Amino acid sequence: MKFSLPQLPYATDALEPHISKRTLEFHYGMHHQTYVNNLNNLVPGTKFENADLETIIKEADGSIYNNGAQVWNHTFYFSSLSPNGGNAPTGPLAQAIDEAFGSFGAFREKFSQAATTLFGSGWAWLVKNRNGKLEIIKESNAGNPMRNGMIPILTCDVWEHAYYLDYQNRRPDYIEEFWNCVDWDIVGKRF
Repeated sequence: MKFSLPQLPYATDALEPHISKRTLEFHYGMHHQTYVNNLNNLVPGTKFENADLETIIKEADGSIYNNGAQVWNHTFYFSSLSPNGGNAPTGPLAQAIDEAFGSFGAFREKFSQAATTLFGSGWAWLVKNRNGKLEIIKESNAGNPMRNGMIPILTCDVWEHAYYLDYQNRRPDYIEEFWNCVDWDIVGKRF
């Protein structure tokens, strides 16, 4: 199976001023594309030659896992964002967040804390755990919660390439701006 870089659902300047066009050109256009290219170079002749990304995430190790998970994680992240983002979730997701965390404000604070305190590079995730309850987890590097039987609902990329051009080493500033871009309609459909 040949993997390709999915189209962004918005223009590269659409998330400004929260995430700049320059950051998206590097993050999406170069980093995400590199993971796609690497994966396409790694899978020929392996048992993953015709596998989809979910199978790679659940079964592969090493470079194939790392690049496959990064393709999936980035696609999921970029598709969670919108120039019309922000606000708060509604409907069943909002109710589940209130149940699990007490309020949307409390959830946002806990999620931001997880994203801020993840050591090194990786991802903060809102997931539905094996019991069907919402949970916030941190995954280092290319970590993906599907590998542990969880269902991803939302993620924030906290690799430096996601924010360094706009915020340098100020990860908390980037995370604060991330909330202005979250498309809760899309995230709610995942729930």
